[in-house]
Amino acid sequence: MPIRLAVILSGGFISLFLSTLLFAQQNGGQAGIASAHPLVTSAGFEILEQGGNAFDAAVAISATLAVVEPMSSGLGGGGFWLLHRASDDFQVMVDGREKAPAAATQNMYLDKQQKVVPGLSINGAQASAIPGVPAALVHLAANYGRLPLRESLQPAIRVAEKGFTVYPRYRNLLKFRKPHLNSDASRIFLTANGEVPAVGTLIRQADLASTMRRLAIGGRNGFYQGETAEKLVQSVKTAGGIWTLADLDAYQVTERAPVTGSYNGARIVSAALPSSGGILLVEMLNILSGFDLDALSTVQQKQKLIEAMRLAYRDRAEFLGDTDFIQVDQALLTSMAYADKIRKNITDSATPSEFLSDATLPEGEDTTHFSVVDDEGNRVSATLSINYPFGSGLVAAGTGVVLNNEMDDFSASPGIENSFGLIGSNANAISAGKRPLSSMTPTFVEKDDSVLVVGTPGGGRIITMVLIAIMDFLHNRGGLNDWVAQGRFHHQYQPDVVQFELGGLSKAEQNGLSLLGYEFREIQRKYGNMMAVLRNNKSGKVQAVSDPRWLGSAEVRSEEAASIAR
Repeated sequence: MPIRLAVILSGGFISLFLSTLLFAQQNGGQAGIASAHPLVTSAGFEILEQGGNAFDAAVAISATLAVVEPMSSGLGGGGFWLLHRASDDFQVMVDGREKAPAAATQNMYLDKQQKVVPGLSINGAQASAIPGVPAALVHLAANYGRLPLRESLQPAIRVAEKGFTVYPRYRNLLKFRKPHLNSDASRIFLTANGEVPAVGTLIRQADLASTMRRLAIGGRNGFYQGETAEKLVQSVKTAGGIWTLADLDAYQVTERAPVTGSYNGARIVSAALPSSGGILLVEMLNILSGFDLDALSTVQQKQKLIEAMRLAYRDRAEFLGDTDFIQVDQALLTSMAYADKIRKNITDSATPSEFLSDATLPEGEDTTHFSVVDDEGNRVSATLSINYPFGSGLVAAGTGVVLNNEMDDFSASPGIENSFGLIGSNANAISAGKRPLSSMTPTFVEKDDSVLVVGTPGGGRIITMVLIAIMDFLHNRGGLNDWVAQGRFHHQYQPDVVQFELGGLSKAEQNGLSLLGYEFREIQRKYGNMMAVLRNNKSGKVQAVSDPRWLGSAEVRSEEAASIAR
């Protein structure tokens, strides 16, 4: 694995760090996978080599992520799978987002004074929505894959039984959420004496392997009915939650038309509601298309990006939610006419968010992402989540399933921040059977003969991370590794502050933007974990990159040879 020595300027001090660049490039390579863990990437290629396609690989990858990244995703969570079928250019988003249980109410997290009860939508059984990942895996295998579900789940079952070794990011997030783990979660993830295990400790998950076997054998009914369903509901009810067997049995995935747009001749395909990702991404690109960015200084370019972010996140807070429950004029929000109108709010300095509070239209931190392209050009960009690290902290007894806390992605009360600091309105209010608004942004970008398959975890900052990487791609700034490693900054309308990761803005950029009226908050860590695959559709050559910030795996293989970087 190549090692890069980088110099980062932060707060006036120079610090050195070593980052592992997980980059694989094969001249003859035809299939590429980028995921958050080497065992996950290997699982995907195992299925491809058994004759599966990118959609079968997506099943194996999603399930294996549930094993080795229990803090980020799993059978107890949800996600969005953006698919492209090469044979007929068919594109669709499989919506496996969680749903509020039938007993959920708009005021369920408010006290008698109509104030939000701290922690109630984050920790414990009341924070969990009905999971969608298992149903989505069944749907992918049955409708798009070549292999039976039981074959595509085998790598994940094997890893759950044999175990994976604790790595630094897993350990750090486990330490953070340890106080909120229930006894079943503690038994699986902590040591026998209740301590956070050391790096290198083997974690086996026999109960999760058994749950996956029931899913593999019984399909959808193997999770949403029978033994697994009964154990899930019993655990949730015992812990004070409101799930019923009917809630599980009623869950269904749905297919949605992706959000599409264009920027300087490139075609953008991204997630649809209930993810706000695609709408905001296209809206921001439309706004930015009105500026000659290449003629501007770096500070001026970033100022325009920040203002586009501010305007788009304002619309997210005001208008977006589950379209099965509310009406959203997606066509208008993603139109150039609307971008032309709101672009007039952008000047050459900061526009305080309070000036934009009366938005009107004419009459959603821990997650994971993977990107996969097979040798035929089929591709999947998928972002999965259980929301907060280790979700609600609840593992259902006898299942090994970590339950999400995605109910926190609803707006518990208009104008009140969720755990990611995002505010919402009645458009994203809690309602029985409703899906909470998301920021997940699995995306395809088609430019000339190339297609970029990209996405990242990162809560409310996901959309802006994807935007920054795409802008680098579309403006020919460096190569795939540069786009993934690029420093990140973010504005989400409220709070009215530019957030940036450690080293994400140089001191000169901070000074220049400060003179334009911006305030800053430096996040004292790296954020996001972007996974990207770039394919040349003419030659079939593929590149794959895993974010250098964390452990990951990017690999490219062909029939003749494999090139592995871990």
